[in-house]
Formats: sequence, C-alpha cells, structure tokens
Amino acid sequence: MTDASSRSRTIRPLSPWTIGAVSSALILIVSACGQGAPQAGRNTAPTINDIPCDIGERLAFHIHAHLAIYASGQPLEVPYGIGIGEPWQVAPGPEGPFVIAGSCFRWLHTHAADGIIHIESTVQRTFTLRDFFAIWGQPLNTTQVAAAQGQVIAYVNGVRWSSDPGQITLQAHELIQLDIGDETRPQSFIFPTGL
Repeated sequence: MTDASSRSRTIRPLSPWTIGAVSSALILIVSACGQGAPQAGRNTAPTINDIPCDIGERLAFHIHAHLAIYASGQPLEVPYGIGIGEPWQVAPGPEGPFVIAGSCFRWLHTHAADGIIHIESTVQRTFTLRDFFAIWGQPLNTTQVAAAQGQVIAYVNGVRWSSDPGQITLQAHELIQLDIGDETRPQSFIFPTGL
C-alpha cells in the first residue's frame, strides 16, 4: 500500500481480537460524537425478522456458525458486511477485507467473506438460516440460494438435512453447507482460534 507521499509501507492483518477491540472503540467514539442512535443504542434501520440493527455489537449471546455455498460444484462467496450498516470501516484481514465498524450491527452479521456468521445478540433466542438470508436480502428455499437456482441439498455438520434449508438453526460452531444443482461432498472448516 502507498501513502500520500508515495512511500511504501507494509500493513499486517489484524487479529480477530484486535479487530473486535478497534471496532468497540470506534463505535464508542462515534456514539460520543453525537452520531449514535436516536434512542437507546438502536439505529433507524428497519427491523428484519425481529432483529434490529444496534449501535455496537451486543455480547449477551455470542456464538459463530459457518456457511458454505456451492453452485454446480463451484464455491459461492458469502460477502463481508452482511448485517452491518454502511458506511463501513474496513481493515485488511487474514482472508481479505474485514469490516471493523459500521453505522449499526444486526444480531446476525458477517465481518469477512469467510462464511463465518457472527451471532451476537442482546437476547438468547433461536436464529435460523432464514433469518440470516432475510438480513442478507437474498432468497433461500428448496430451489434457490441467493442468485443460484436448482435443487438445494443442505448439510449440517456433514449430515444431510431433509427439510427446508431455511429452518436450519444457527448453533455454536455449526457447519452448514448448501449445494445447488450438483451435490458437493461436505467440506470441513476450522474456526479461527478465539471464535
């Protein structure tokens, strides 16, 4: 990366712990400057499936799940920034861009395009894959996943799911895989240390 005076410098990726600390600090700074939510930590963004967009991440309930999507055997990206209100502040991460701050955070969101769904809520409740796709603004049913269409085959922790994929609940360290068209052998995933 080059700065304003064209001198080269190296930017090292931030660890998830550093990113979390920076995110919290930035949110506190923004709130202190009067740009926070008009009422008790809530943004004016509409609620989706009873999931608000809060100022800052809430940690009363904090787990992570992983989503992998394959269309005709080819991986599809789960984008970074789902459920995080713009404008974003983005830093380089180990897997590419990492959203460290935004105008608000939904209880289900993605920081990076690594498939990790962050579930961080003020209440402990059951969240589903349908909730996540509603926040993403993409369709999910037995014949479509986002823009990909065809028969949808779902796996949860390597076991084939026999129902509507939208009903899959998001549990701690759950591995969810959606195949559209052709079936792809369930793929492994290792959560980063600390998640």
